[in-house]
Amino acid sequence: MENYSISLPSYSIGEKVYDKIGEICSPFGSKAVCIGGKTAMSKVRDLIQKSIENTSIEILDFVWYGGEASYENVEMLKNNTSVKKADMIFAIGGGKALDTAKALAYMTNKTIFTFPTIASNCSGTTAVSIMYNSDGSFKEPFFFPAPAKHCFIYTPVIAQSPAKYIWAGMGDTYAKYFEASMSSRDEDLVHYHALGVTTSRLCLYPLLKYGKKALEDFKEGKTSFEVEQAILSVVVTTGIASILLTAEHIIDYNTGLAHAVFYALTSYPHIEERHLHGEVVAYGVLILLLVDGDTQMFKTMYDFNKSIALPTCLADIEMSETDLDRLVPMVCKMKDIDHNPYKITEEMVLKAFKELEKYNKNN
Repeated sequence: MENYSISLPSYSIGEKVYDKIGEICSPFGSKAVCIGGKTAMSKVRDLIQKSIENTSIEILDFVWYGGEASYENVEMLKNNTSVKKADMIFAIGGGKALDTAKALAYMTNKTIFTFPTIASNCSGTTAVSIMYNSDGSFKEPFFFPAPAKHCFIYTPVIAQSPAKYIWAGMGDTYAKYFEASMSSRDEDLVHYHALGVTTSRLCLYPLLKYGKKALEDFKEGKTSFEVEQAILSVVVTTGIASILLTAEHIIDYNTGLAHAVFYALTSYPHIEERHLHGEVVAYGVLILLLVDGDTQMFKTMYDFNKSIALPTCLADIEMSETDLDRLVPMVCKMKDIDHNPYKITEEMVLKAFKELEKYNKNN
């Protein structure tokens, strides 16, 4: 029997979680550098500074991450004087900011803590960074032995962020269930993979139950029960499932056709410029379900997407059927579909795209 270790996320959620920064972070050093998005850091800068006034922690600087989760930006940050002096990195913002800081922390052997300010993905709790090329196209996943030491989920700031982020986050989150379930089908799984697949159910069903109300409350800036459940699904549950499913630093059970659709679409500049990751992945889930022939769940997810205005057709992502000749082969070349219970062919994917267009026109 193989020996292995699993490190699961540590997190706090609520309206007073920043009060715990000193208690949780001080054992790991006294000098921290904050790295993140400009808007994100402006939202929490004073809150974090105030929270550490009576602690041993000093914030050396607030540094912009560079705008893209790229190795080029990681190299740029490695040369920053404050980064060199810091014991800890406080990563602040959305997925790309957190992923950049996580990669930086690993490469510089510094302890990292995450402070998500939007709920668009699970970057705050995962042990992987999704890295992109400088032009915004997808490059590769970059895995780590463990997630951040702690994730501070401060709900008042997240609830005041643009609703489009949690809207898109829902799509990326429920994709975890469909992709994990599909890629592991009929397999005898080791314990951590089985646990990850089972956990992924909580990436879907709470959103079906609470998602629409959560989005309505989010648009009003409310931190309701439904909002909290949606944030936990997006930021925490998906992160836990991801760690369990990628324990060997492989993507076999952690991705699938929905993400293959997204990554292929990143070759179109307007996708990165005007659309969000989870938004496009939500569209990809509909393609996955049509390829897989799950008509009942397809209708459920089509109706859910419609109910909260997630994409249901090519026009929603500024594409058309004339793009399919180029797009479909790119989808089928993505490694995300290598581990599947059956071979996914270009013919199957093309048929699914066209079926979805037809269904959308009739409903």
